[in-house]
Amino acid sequence: MKQALESLIAILAALLVAAAVAWAGSQNGVHIAGVPVFALAGIVAFVIQWAVFVPSYRARTERWYDLTGSITYLTVAIGALILAGRFDLRSLITVALVAVWAGRLGTFLYRRVQKAGSDSRFDEIKPSFLRFLMAWTLQGLWVFLTLAAALAAMTASTAPAFGWLGWLGVLIWTIGFGIEAVADAQKQAFRKDPANKDRFIQSGLWAWSRHPNYFGEITLWTGVALIALPALSGWQYVTLISPVFVYLLLTRISGIPMLESRAEERWGNDQSYRDYKARTPVLFPRPPG
Repeated sequence: MKQALESLIAILAALLVAAAVAWAGSQNGVHIAGVPVFALAGIVAFVIQWAVFVPSYRARTERWYDLTGSITYLTVAIGALILAGRFDLRSLITVALVAVWAGRLGTFLYRRVQKAGSDSRFDEIKPSFLRFLMAWTLQGLWVFLTLAAALAAMTASTAPAFGWLGWLGVLIWTIGFGIEAVADAQKQAFRKDPANKDRFIQSGLWAWSRHPNYFGEITLWTGVALIALPALSGWQYVTLISPVFVYLLLTRISGIPMLESRAEERWGNDQSYRDYKARTPVLFPRPPG
């Protein structure tokens, strides 16, 4: 009962946060049929999650969770571009970057869960309607908030020149995307080697950071926020919460804390793991040595 109540509160909190950001991001933005395109994008992000949640709950499966998230990113970004009707350089580049990131990560995560057969994150919550619904609702919030700055820029009433800040954002996105993709590939290759069964990775980028893929993700969304920045005004600046939200979620809630706890359970008594943990920063990379 307590867990169900906590899940319900989390769902309501997510919707309230989304509503507040929707209001802020809609200021000085374009409308269609009297509805702000920015707010409509947020609604679509949640509706897609709930639509896929229904058959997923009935089948007690999380196999479509990550893929749905990626499809939502693509749908919301491309839909906002079309509805706003402004195909300026900033909007086109932003949608292209989001599409490349979502396509790669979604495919990677979908293949991983299909191979594993399940995702242990959902083992306890998928039998519960409210707890499982909470996970899908939070994914809707994740999509909307991480895209918020990009959506606000794409749906803003004005379209300033792309400028040097935009190209700086592209550079930072490229660095972040490269780090995330390489880190994922290195870990996947490590796990494919039978000799590494029940071992932890500490080579490649994983010698620089215990979670280089998360560092890459935070970095690339910072790049997107910089691309969006010149097009924002007034309350739209609230949407710059995007990379901050990604950072807080990955470092305080669902990412690093969960993985660090699991690693401690598996290898906490292993001296080599303790040495690795002592010399390797948890997030921000540092040359090994």
